[in-house]
Amino acid sequence: LPYKPKRKTKASVAREKGLEPLALFILNQNNNDINTEAEKYINLENGVENIEQALQGARDILAEIINEDIDTREQLRNLFWNKGMISSKVLKSKIEEAQKYKDYFEWNEPIAKTPSHRLLAMRRGEKEGFLSLDIAPEEENAIRLIERKFLKGSNSASHQVEMAIKDSYKRLLKPSMETETRLKSKLLADEEAIKVFADNAKELFMAAPLGQKSVLAIDPGFRTGCKVACLDQQGKLIYHTTIYPTAPSNKTAESEVILKDLVDKFNIEAIAIGNGTASRETEAFVQKIQFKKKPTVVIVNESGASIYSASEVAREEFPTEDLTVRGTVSIGRRLMDPLAELVKIDPKSIGVGQYQHDVEQNLLKKSLDSVVENSVNKVGVELNTASKELLSYVSGLGPIIAKNIVEYRNENGAFSSRKELKKVPRLGDKVFEQAAGFIRIANAKNPLDQSAVHPERYDLVNQMAKDLGCKVEELIQNSDKTKQIKLEQYISDSIGLPTLKDIIAELEKPGRDPREQFEAFSFESGINEISDLKIGMQLPGIITNVTKFGAFVDIGVHQDGLVHISQLSDSFVSDPNTVVKVNQKVSVTVTELDIPRKRIALSMKGLQNFAPKVNKSLEAEKPKKEATMEDKLAMLKGKFGK
Repeated sequence: LPYKPKRKTKASVAREKGLEPLALFILNQNNNDINTEAEKYINLENGVENIEQALQGARDILAEIINEDIDTREQLRNLFWNKGMISSKVLKSKIEEAQKYKDYFEWNEPIAKTPSHRLLAMRRGEKEGFLSLDIAPEEENAIRLIERKFLKGSNSASHQVEMAIKDSYKRLLKPSMETETRLKSKLLADEEAIKVFADNAKELFMAAPLGQKSVLAIDPGFRTGCKVACLDQQGKLIYHTTIYPTAPSNKTAESEVILKDLVDKFNIEAIAIGNGTASRETEAFVQKIQFKKKPTVVIVNESGASIYSASEVAREEFPTEDLTVRGTVSIGRRLMDPLAELVKIDPKSIGVGQYQHDVEQNLLKKSLDSVVENSVNKVGVELNTASKELLSYVSGLGPIIAKNIVEYRNENGAFSSRKELKKVPRLGDKVFEQAAGFIRIANAKNPLDQSAVHPERYDLVNQMAKDLGCKVEELIQNSDKTKQIKLEQYISDSIGLPTLKDIIAELEKPGRDPREQFEAFSFESGINEISDLKIGMQLPGIITNVTKFGAFVDIGVHQDGLVHISQLSDSFVSDPNTVVKVNQKVSVTVTELDIPRKRIALSMKGLQNFAPKVNKSLEAEKPKKEATMEDKLAMLKGKFGK
C-alpha cells in the first residue's frame, strides 16, 4: 500500500509543503513544545501561513502513516470481521416504494454471522436505492486498538497524534476496512448461494423422467388461449393448435372435442400442463373430460421455457414455429426427460436458487456447468436421439464435437456401435476414451454398447464370459451368472476391486437410470388462488426451491409458500437440505397469510413427511466434512433443547 500509486492526497500536499519532518517529530512524542517546532515550518511561499496550518499538515501526514501501517490494518481487519455489525436503514424518501425490504428498515446484526440470503437481500436493497448499509465495529474499540500502537504519552505532541488517529480512522481506515469486509462477506455469501443453487439444480436435473411416451403439452392462458402441442415418443412435434377453454372465451365444449380427438388420434399417454397463468383452471378442465383412455395429467414447472423459446437452440429446432409453440413443446419434453430439455437453457433461468443474479456470475456458471455435466454423465446419453446440447455436456466432447456427432448422424444414419464414434471429425482416441462410457446405443450389435461398461473393459467382460463358458449376452441381467464370477482373479495393476464391482453391477442392470421412478402428482382440487386458502388448511405440495432459511412449496395457487427452517420438522433442523429436496412431494399446513404482499407461511410440523431419497452416486461426490463445534452444538440443542 505505501508504494501504490495514488491520487493527490492531503498527506501528499503536506509533504510538498515540507511538513514531513514535523510529522515525524510529533510522532516521536518526546517533546511537549510542538508550537515552537511547528513555527519553524511557517512558509508563505509553501502556503503554510501559521502554526495551525503546519500542525494540520503534519496530522494529515500522520493519518496516512497510520493508515498504511501493516499491523494496524491487519488488527482492524480482524476487528471488523469478528466484531463488526452490519446496519441497514431505509431511506426516508423511499419508505413506500421499499415495502418488499420492510424487514430491513431497521436491522442490525454481526456481519460474521449474517446468513448469505440476508446479506444479499440487503445489498440488493442498497443497490436499488432503498436501503443504506454500514459495516463497522464500535468506533471506540477501533480507536483504542490504533492508540495502543501509536499513542505513547500524554503531552501536547500526543494530543496531536490522538487527533491524527481519529482522523485516520474516520477518513481512511474505516472506509477501507468496510470495503474489504463487504468484499469478504459478499464472496462468502456468493459461495453459499451458489452451493444452494447447485444443490437445487442437481435435484432438478436428476428429476424422475416420464420416459418415452406420447405427450400432449398445454401452455395455459386466459385471453390468448391455451397452446397445445402433441409430441411423439421421441419428443418430436407432430401437431399443434390453440384452444380456449377458460374465461373470457369459455369455449369449453369445443376445446373438449379437440382434446378428445387429439388424445385418440395420437395415442396420448400423458398430458403436461405448464404451471403458469391459468394452469389450475386448465387442469380442472382437463380432469373433467371423459377420455376413452384417461391419460396421466401432470402440472409441469415451466420456469425458463420462455427463455428457451426465444433462444438460438429453439430457432434452430423449430425455424417455422412461433415462440408460443416452442415453449409448449419444451413443457412436454420436460415431462418426458427433464435433463435432456433443461440442458438447452441457461441454468440460471430455471429459478431454483436464491439471489442468483446478485452473485459472482462466473463462479455461478462454473458451478452450474459442473452440475449439468455430472448429471448428464450419471444418467448417460442415448447417442442416436440426443441433441447436440445434451451431447456437449458428455465428458470430453464439448459443443464443437457434439455438433459434429449430430451432423455425422444426420448424414450417415444411426450409430451401430461406440467404435463408430471414431469416424466423427475431431473425435480422436483421447476424446473417445473420456466419452465412450457415458454414451449408450440402444439395440447395438454389441450388448455392452448399451451399458456403462467402458470399451477398454470389453475384453475383460469377454474373458469373464469365456471363463464361465457362456456368451456375454448371457451375463447381462443374469445375477445367477455374475455371482459365479470370482472377482479376485481379475485384479491387476490397472484394475482394482472397486472397478470390478462396478462392472458387475452394470452387467446386472445395464444402462440403468439412477433417477427415481416417475410418480404423478396433483394439487388439492378447488384451491386455485391465494384467496382460496384458509389458515389451518392441510394441502399437498411440491418443493420448488430450497434455501438456507427454508423451502418454497408450490401448493397450486400461482404463489409459492415458504416453510421456514423452524417449521420443516418436529425436531431441530440445521440444514434444510437434510430434510427436503427440490421436486419432493410434501404435505403442509397453512399457518399465515399476507394476501397484499402475496406471502404464504407454511409448516410441515406434525405431518407425515418423509426424508428425501438421496441419489447415492451423486451424494458420494460430496467430501466428508468433519463436524464443527457449531454442528455439534446444533445437534445437542436439537436433542436436549436450549
